Amino acid sequence: MQQLLHNFQTGDIFLQTSPVPSPGVGEIIVRSHRSLISAGTERMLVDFGKAGYLEKAKQQPEKVRQVLDKVKTDGIGPTFQAVSSKLNEPIPLGYSNVGTVIAIGDGVKDFAVGDRVVSNGHHAEVVVVPENLASHIPEDVDDETASFTVVSAIALQGIRLLEPTIGETFAVFGLGLIGQVAVQLLRQSGCRAIGFDLDENRVALARQFGAQAFVVGDDFDPAAAVSEVTGGIGADGALITASTKSDLLMHQAAECCRKRGRIVLTGVTGLNLRRADFYEKELTFQVSCSYGPGRYDPAYESEGSDYPLPFVRWTAKRNFDAILQLMAEGKLDVAPLISSKHDFGSASAAYEEVSGGEAIGVLLEYPQDPNVNPLEEKTVIHVAGKPLDLTSKEVCVGLIGAGGFTRSVLAPAISKSGARMKWVSSRKGLSASTLATKLDIERSTTDTSELLDDPETNTVFITPRHNSHFHFVMEALKRGRNIFVEKPLCLSSDELEEIRATYLKNPVHMMAGFNRRFAPLVVKAQELIKRRSEPLSLLYVCNAGQLPESHWLLDEAVGGGRLVGECCHFIDLLIHIVGAPAVKVSTFRQGSSAKLDVSFSVSLEFADGSIGSINYLVNGSKKFPKENLKIFSEGRVLELDNYKSLSGAGFSSFSKKRALSQDKGHNAAVKAFVSAIEQGTAPATSFESIYYAMQATFAAKQSFDNGGLEEIN
Repeated sequence: MQQLLHNFQTGDIFLQTSPVPSPGVGEIIVRSHRSLISAGTERMLVDFGKAGYLEKAKQQPEKVRQVLDKVKTDGIGPTFQAVSSKLNEPIPLGYSNVGTVIAIGDGVKDFAVGDRVVSNGHHAEVVVVPENLASHIPEDVDDETASFTVVSAIALQGIRLLEPTIGETFAVFGLGLIGQVAVQLLRQSGCRAIGFDLDENRVALARQFGAQAFVVGDDFDPAAAVSEVTGGIGADGALITASTKSDLLMHQAAECCRKRGRIVLTGVTGLNLRRADFYEKELTFQVSCSYGPGRYDPAYESEGSDYPLPFVRWTAKRNFDAILQLMAEGKLDVAPLISSKHDFGSASAAYEEVSGGEAIGVLLEYPQDPNVNPLEEKTVIHVAGKPLDLTSKEVCVGLIGAGGFTRSVLAPAISKSGARMKWVSSRKGLSASTLATKLDIERSTTDTSELLDDPETNTVFITPRHNSHFHFVMEALKRGRNIFVEKPLCLSSDELEEIRATYLKNPVHMMAGFNRRFAPLVVKAQELIKRRSEPLSLLYVCNAGQLPESHWLLDEAVGGGRLVGECCHFIDLLIHIVGAPAVKVSTFRQGSSAKLDVSFSVSLEFADGSIGSINYLVNGSKKFPKENLKIFSEGRVLELDNYKSLSGAGFSSFSKKRALSQDKGHNAAVKAFVSAIEQGTAPATSFESIYYAMQATFAAKQSFDNGGLEEIN
């Protein structure tokens, strides 16, 4: 299938071939008929992409501050790599899609194959969307009309927050797509609408919909116009749908409102508010979030949990339904808003029209060949090919997962290792096909079984979210594939024991993504203390910082939580440096809060008498370096500072070593893994060491939960 993408670094808009996505739990697959380009939002994205680096920086000063902080802590090299990777990652465009359901995932209740639906799907021939962000289209609403549903729901949600009553007057600033719909919805609510825009044609169109609209010029005073229309009363409220960097628009909206009026923002504007505007009139101000309650809530969007109707009457989906009802009843007329129509294959021409600034509603039309079923198309996209050769001894890689870390760090490391990259898979297909194109990976797919069953693929890299690691490790073990699995290996002791039992029956080269043991400065530290005769004392500090409450890592069923999902890194490193497994562990969490994202300290006792402490802290500053390790040994001390420098005290021939740039060992870990397979030598890391690290991690989690000391057998 084809999907429309935008590159933030270059501003290019292009079609990319991707595998047909597969539905997850609570998701539907839709074959597109039409999609609407949101002229305001998408033009803003495209213009940002076309801007130079300096202009991009001016538009996002907060991002610039984050970059400068990262330079201070991690260095220029890693920061440049991270920024370049982020900017060069294509993003899908569009969020107003109409099509037919062609497949449903487990747990879908409200949709069936063949249903005609509207959704917030991207501009693509086939889209996958959660059922809570899709609605059935009434029979008497055609595809072109329905394609305006999602954008119209944005206007509807803004108006709901205004709480209009019959006879009130509202000013609408910005008469683009959302503003024109807002005018109609206000008129349907029995209210008077006064519109303002810079464009004469848009003002004329708003007048057709019943607004008293005005062209705004340099000397034009919106407040005077509103005062004249309302007989000096002023507007009961203002809806701002325009996009501008200026703070003037908020001031004008406040001037237009009567005392105790209300202002709602659905657009983008400067927000340096003047206190007097709001203080003297006791105005209220609220920003409207997209289509309504549920948007950006993972429980609503990804998990399919709905808000109870008696308590949340209008969710995003129910706003879609309300718009479709108005369309069916002829109370919302979007036909005059259609500026042009384009075949999907010529989407670039459509965006040139949008960039001109005059278009309001631009539609994309998709091919509808009844003899072509997208689900019957191959789920494998051949990017670059090599003939099948089962006699080859090369490492032939299948990469499962194409998330941000995989795209920016792990996949480039595999490419540098010299391994043949034959496969990459992701559930929705886009990230896999993008990565395949970037690194010349031969095939991208949404069907992981094709990758696992390929007889030529002897090595599998497993990188999706943590709750999938156990499943893919077991499938790869059963097929005798060599395995590199990102940390953690699995999410429970039971899973760990099942992996161990299967591994012992069919040993393969296996490595977990515990890359820090391969960091050059860690290797140097081990050389300096390798002849020790006494136990070590180790202190590791991770200035991790807090995550949003909705982050998947904090969901123990998905990410395992921060101790299992991240701290396993540092537990492994300490075990590796000591060279002996942990036998006792105790974890202390900060305070008595039930929050998952809290600071904690893990204390370890090792079989050789060494001790270690890991302080994993979420309450620090991002301006402070993230990781620090101190090793105390026989009157000597080593300090590893954020993988950029290693300092020593008490050593006769060593004082300090600096790295050219921060190096946490990712490239070295992958290279060691691949080389061991190629050369037929012992695995770069033993399975026992991986097992010990995960065993200690689960014991630490048990102590985190119950507060006791855990002994490890």
